[in-house]
Amino acid sequence: MLISESLFETQTHELLMAFLVAMVPVIELRGAIPAGIAAGLPPALACAAAIAGNLVPAPFIILLGRRVADWLRGTRFFGPKIAWLERRAHLKGRLVRKYRLAGLVILVGIPLPGTGAWTGALVASVLDIRMRHALPAIFLGLVIAAGITTAVTLGVFNLLI
Repeated sequence: MLISESLFETQTHELLMAFLVAMVPVIELRGAIPAGIAAGLPPALACAAAIAGNLVPAPFIILLGRRVADWLRGTRFFGPKIAWLERRAHLKGRLVRKYRLAGLVILVGIPLPGTGAWTGALVASVLDIRMRHALPAIFLGLVIAAGITTAVTLGVFNLLI
C-alpha cells in the first residue's frame, strides 16, 4: 500500500509541476509537456495537465487585458511596453481578423515562439472577440499544439534512447 501511495504522491507532484509550468508565458505547454514527460508522467497526463494549466490565464487575459492595458498606458514605464504589446497583438491578429475563430485556432495551435494561449487571449482581447467564442477556439488550438508537441517530444526521446 505504501508503494502505491508513494507513486500517487509522485505523480501528483509531476502533474502539478506540468500544470504550473504551462501557466508561464512564453514557456506554456511547449515547455510543460516535455518537462512532464521527462519527469515520468505518461504523455496523456502530461498533455492534460499542460492544456489545463495553459488555459487558466486565458479568461483573465481576455476579460482584463483591455482594462489593464488602458490603465498602464498612462504610466511612463509601462506605456511604451503596452504600445509594443498591442502592435504585436495587431500583427498576430491579421490571421485572426481574416479567418476569425479558425484563425485563432491556428494562431494558438502552432507550437512556435510567439504563439499560444497567452498570445491568442491577448489577440482576442485586442480584437474584442467575446469570451464565449474565444475560449473554445483557444482550447481547440491548445489540443492541436499539445498533440504536435507530444509527438515531437516522444520522437526526440525515442531518438535519444
